[in-house]
Amino acid sequence: MRNIPASFTGGAMTLARCWRLTRKDGVVLGFTDHDRDILFDGVTYAAGTGLEAADMQAELGFAITGGEASGALSSPGITEADIANGHYDGAKIDLFLVDWNRVDQRILMESGAIGEIRRMGKAFAAEIRSLTFQLDEERGRLFRLGCSADLGDAQCGIALDSSVWRYDGSVVATDGRVSVAVSQVFERDFFTGGSLLFTSGANVGTRVEIQAQAGTTTSTVLTLWQAMALPIQIGDAVSLRAGCDKSFKSCRDRFQNAINFRGFPHMPGNDFVILSVSDGAPGMDGGSFFR
Repeated sequence: MRNIPASFTGGAMTLARCWRLTRKDGVVLGFTDHDRDILFDGVTYAAGTGLEAADMQAELGFAITGGEASGALSSPGITEADIANGHYDGAKIDLFLVDWNRVDQRILMESGAIGEIRRMGKAFAAEIRSLTFQLDEERGRLFRLGCSADLGDAQCGIALDSSVWRYDGSVVATDGRVSVAVSQVFERDFFTGGSLLFTSGANVGTRVEIQAQAGTTTSTVLTLWQAMALPIQIGDAVSLRAGCDKSFKSCRDRFQNAINFRGFPHMPGNDFVILSVSDGAPGMDGGSFFR
C-alpha cells in the first residue's frame, strides 16, 4: 500500500511524471514530461527530451509485466553509440508521480529494468520489464562440469590486470565493425571469451566480448561478439583481457588455478547415466574413475 501525499488529495493537482534511469556503470539520468526541469534527490529530471513512456502493466502472480519507453535520439544524455554498445542494457528505471509545485510530494509508482531496445529510424523504443524478471535468472551455485566463476572475479582469483593476461596495443587492421587485428602473436584461443576495451578512438570506453581468435605469423585477429556503433579505425588504442572456456583443463594448464575451479569436472554425464552394466566391462566395479 502506498502513502498518498497530502497535496494529492486536493481539488487541483499539479502532477508530472519523472523517470530516473540508473545504468550499470553508475551513470544516472532523469527525464520528465513536464515543460520545465524538476530537481529532487540530487537528480535533475530534464524536460524537452522527447522521452515518452506508456504506463507499466501490473498483475497478480509472477508473470513478467512492464511497459515501453520511446523517444528521439536527441537528448544529450542518450546517444546512439551508447545504446548500440549496450550501456543501457539492464539499466534500472524508476517512475515517479511528482507534484511539480512541491517536489517533496511524490510517489514511486513503479520500478523496473531496461530490456530489449529497438532502433526505429532516428528514434528508439525500450522495453521496460518489471522486477519479476529477476526470478527467471539463475541464482546460487549450479552443479555442472564447467566453472561457475567468471575469469578474474573474487571466486576465480586471477588478476586480469597483470601483464601476463593483459595486452595494451593498437589496431593494425580492421573491417571497421567486428574484426580487429593487433601486431602481436598469442597462443591459440588466448583471448577467445575475453574482452576488448577501446581506450581511444570513436568507441573509447566501450568494452566488448571477444567471440573468436585467429591469427597470422605476425598478428592476432579478433572477432567481436557485436558490431561497434561507430567505425573502428586503424590506430585506435585497445586493451585486451584473456578469456577462459571454463573447462577444468584450461583452469589447470593455462592458469594454474585448479584449486579455485568452481565446477565439477568428474561429474558423470548423460552417456554414463544410461550406460548399462556388462560383465567384464572396465571401470564398472563401483569404484572411482579417477584413482
